[in-house]
Amino acid sequence: MKPAHPPIAARKPVIRTAHGVSWSDDYAWLRADNWREVLRNPSTLPDDIRAHLEAENAYAEAALAPSKALRRQLAKEMRARLKEDDSEVPQRDGPFAYYSRFRHGGQHRLYCRRPREGGKESVLLDGDARAEGQDFFALHALRHSPDHKLLAWSADDKGSELASVRVVDLATGADLPDLVTNAQGEVVWSADSAAFLYVAVDENHRPWRVMRHRLGEPQESDRVVLEEADPAWFVSVSASRLGVRAFVSIHGHDSSEEHVVDLTDLDAKPRLVAPRRPGHRYGLSDHGDFFFVRSNAEAEDFCVFTAPIDAPEEAHWAPFVPPRAGRLIEGMSAFKTHLVLLAREDAVPHFIVIDVETRERHRVQFESQTYALALLSTFEFASPTFRFVFSAMNASAETYDYDMASRERILRKKQETEPGFDASAYVSRLIFVDAPDGARVPISLLHKRDLARDGGAPLLAYGYGAYGHAMDANFSTNRFSLVDRGFVYAIIHVRGGTEMGWRWYREGKLAAKPNTFADFIAGARALIAKGYTSAGKIVAHGGSAGGLLMGAIANMAPEAFAGIIAEVPFVDTLATILDETLPLTPPEWLEWGDPIRDARAFATIRSYSPIDNVSAQRYPAILALAGLTDPRVTYWEPAKWVATLRARMTGGGPVLLTTNMGAGHGGRPGRFDRLEDVARMYAFAMEAVAAEPFAAAKP
Repeated sequence: MKPAHPPIAARKPVIRTAHGVSWSDDYAWLRADNWREVLRNPSTLPDDIRAHLEAENAYAEAALAPSKALRRQLAKEMRARLKEDDSEVPQRDGPFAYYSRFRHGGQHRLYCRRPREGGKESVLLDGDARAEGQDFFALHALRHSPDHKLLAWSADDKGSELASVRVVDLATGADLPDLVTNAQGEVVWSADSAAFLYVAVDENHRPWRVMRHRLGEPQESDRVVLEEADPAWFVSVSASRLGVRAFVSIHGHDSSEEHVVDLTDLDAKPRLVAPRRPGHRYGLSDHGDFFFVRSNAEAEDFCVFTAPIDAPEEAHWAPFVPPRAGRLIEGMSAFKTHLVLLAREDAVPHFIVIDVETRERHRVQFESQTYALALLSTFEFASPTFRFVFSAMNASAETYDYDMASRERILRKKQETEPGFDASAYVSRLIFVDAPDGARVPISLLHKRDLARDGGAPLLAYGYGAYGHAMDANFSTNRFSLVDRGFVYAIIHVRGGTEMGWRWYREGKLAAKPNTFADFIAGARALIAKGYTSAGKIVAHGGSAGGLLMGAIANMAPEAFAGIIAEVPFVDTLATILDETLPLTPPEWLEWGDPIRDARAFATIRSYSPIDNVSAQRYPAILALAGLTDPRVTYWEPAKWVATLRARMTGGGPVLLTTNMGAGHGGRPGRFDRLEDVARMYAFAMEAVAAEPFAAAKP
């Protein structure tokens, strides 16, 4: 296919002014005036914007046409590594054991149960059947009722993260007449199975109200349980394992507060535990007569208190697990006899198991240098075991039940890989490199064991670095399509995450945000110096806030990278954070700063905002991916970025934009559809490091 010329977006300058500074927003017209309506109905996108996005899609497809066969091969081999009829380990709850599974060839999960001690399977909800005939379908949550007679389930049919909640009668398999719309997706049942709680979303997509829905009544009759009017705060709801209380969390990027809801009396007023105050984050776990409270009140890396059920206010908290320097307590799960903590030190996670009566504790040890742990849900409070998943970049996932008293690990499932997969042929390791200010930046690596560290290997470097989210060194079958072709795969654990404790997050946000970019660039250059790769052979990859990272490094160190993959990239940072009418802007001020009222925050964001720092220089090849119905990073951000790059860059590229016209932030939800998207990105990475990259994109 002969490549088309890159689409040239019309320049329609709009002059912006803040803090005495004026600048031109040349492509503001790409933001549809009716963008809220577009999120709910993509067909309402104005014709001129649709035509531009479709022209971009056509150009990207033409530029990548020579890789079509490779993309098909990549998707085929990635699918071959999946166990198509994979199934979860059943989780017991009362008379049943619940689990999900895939059918061979199915895109979506089936949710099932069997009698507790074994017997005939019942399919409670068939994701493939529910998705049939829909352009987009993503299940959000499924919760069976306490009496095991009903199943509440929520799904999004646009990609805009506006869920609808329905209820299935498990005796007949039919949906009840109940329908709740414009919900976040989470559902918590009342103790009597006659009602449920859900979170309503406002017109700006912010979860702001916990609502009670009684079965058989219309949504218009639903009652507000708790409301948060301040747009800088989010609301969520979760059930305790005991099933008699729910927790409503009101949280921002800096602090939180918890309210306890009595699930035996949804008309009772929720009880506030500790009112919000700047910098204080805490969460609850129910132990029947008391709560465990994970809090940073005494140490930024958290400690654990107990609080009486009848007097949970902060004045009554008693120490249970003291803080320890260098150990971040990420989460906790309470059982009748033990408390389980998920903690992290020096970028490596581990479990701490504590006897509730004696307070004797032990650490669950793992041998790998770098790995990932996931603490799975357990329905029953009296369970003597907790369930977790262990994986490493070179070791497939293993699901264990851990006996908290005997300390025995019972392997329940090992992720199946393609026949002939030899984990010993690969190496996974953790290294540390120095940032410009002396900080030790961890990097998780995966490569073939026989790698010659002579700089000859191409390398894909992944980064994120925001919101305190730690990037785990988990197992991914997809990565082997790169590694088996000679790539090194690296996760650079930049500041903005919590891999090295809460300090690591604090030093990568607000005024310290530039540390995130410096860490990634330093990591890339260190990998060159250590012989893992060489200049011109690194492809950088990040998404969402990690897409901001991609846009920043493209401006700051374009010569270090052969290519950049930016998924749903937050690249119009300054304009977005200046616009308090956008869905997520007010809550984001505590992450990035408030450039409306704070001149210093304005100057800091303006100094790195990718669109605002594109310059007349040579750029690497760039693939930007967007979703039309994305409420988190709106489609026009990558569209404006790509247009700005093409207008100002002096060479390099190509710069490609692909917008999914029927999906949002997470892309296509089907598991095989997602493989096609990954195949496109990996083929782009391979082309970027080729001897003559992207010849087809140069008319």
